[in-house]
Amino acid sequence: MARTNRQWLLKRRPEGDIAEGDLAFVETPLPETPDGHVLVRTLYLSLDPTNRIWMSDMDQYMPPVEIGDVMRGGAVGVVEESKDPNIKVGSIVAPMMGGWQDWHLSPGGMVRPIPTIPGLPLTAFMSVVGLTGWTAYFGLLDIGKPKAGETVVVSAAAGAVGSIVGQIAKLKGARVVGIAGGAEKCRWITQDLGFDAAIDYKSEDVGKALDKHCPNGIDVNFENVGGEIMDAVLARMNNFSRMPLCGLISTYNDKGDRRGPSNFQQILMKRILVKGFIVIDYMSEFEKASMELAQWVLEGKIKYKVHVEQGLENAVSAVKLLFNGKHDGKLLVQVSPEPKV
Repeated sequence: MARTNRQWLLKRRPEGDIAEGDLAFVETPLPETPDGHVLVRTLYLSLDPTNRIWMSDMDQYMPPVEIGDVMRGGAVGVVEESKDPNIKVGSIVAPMMGGWQDWHLSPGGMVRPIPTIPGLPLTAFMSVVGLTGWTAYFGLLDIGKPKAGETVVVSAAAGAVGSIVGQIAKLKGARVVGIAGGAEKCRWITQDLGFDAAIDYKSEDVGKALDKHCPNGIDVNFENVGGEIMDAVLARMNNFSRMPLCGLISTYNDKGDRRGPSNFQQILMKRILVKGFIVIDYMSEFEKASMELAQWVLEGKIKYKVHVEQGLENAVSAVKLLFNGKHDGKLLVQVSPEPKV
């Protein structure tokens, strides 16, 4: 019987929000596994704001997905066939070049083994001990460099990255103010995660709330959002403060030119260090970060949430949750069942 692979292909570049017809759900023949390759059944697909960037023909840190190609995305799966002697059938791996599809056919050297750590579910390796955890860890500690007693502000603070950033900052002795959308998210980051204060941008004047919660100014701004929220934070940053620039999600669906900060002069006047970063810049240090993050989770020092949608066919509707704030934690799609232990 011929084998098939369900895939999401990019059919046209979105203009503004992702719309019906921008991607197509198709079935394609699955070829035999060549020598030196492995066939990986996708278990979980990671949905991230960068998916929207990859759909656009813009200057970016990786080539955009070409029209007609499988939509790029992080994935974790199980090896069902192996023609690489170094990789066993049943191994849990992450393909280096993942995609929105049921199966990945990859050279054995292009998959990364996922370790088994008692007490950590597989989904943790796609969130707090994976790319989102690494993003928080390196962006905050390498660029933000929070010191005990300093004030750290985190936008998208209830998100997969922001929630980890705030908790690491607390472990380093900083005072942490999170900006999130909605009363429940604000309650979660203060009462459950230990943030010192939360600002609900949907119901509060962010500038006035920052004045209230950051009376001594802001030393570190971990920026995930951009736009008006970034403007409000930038206006209140201290001399020699630091701003790890992780994302600008509020602008990813904008049409036409994207406006920069309205008070750009603050960077000069306050001598603010602003540094954009991509987590793959730190690839050589992933193992070190994973060990420390896993230890913090197992010790109960870091909490996290994972939001799992079911079915590859629902990937397009699920990715939109990133931009309307209706997801809760790290957003994944479960494509197939985990192997039974």
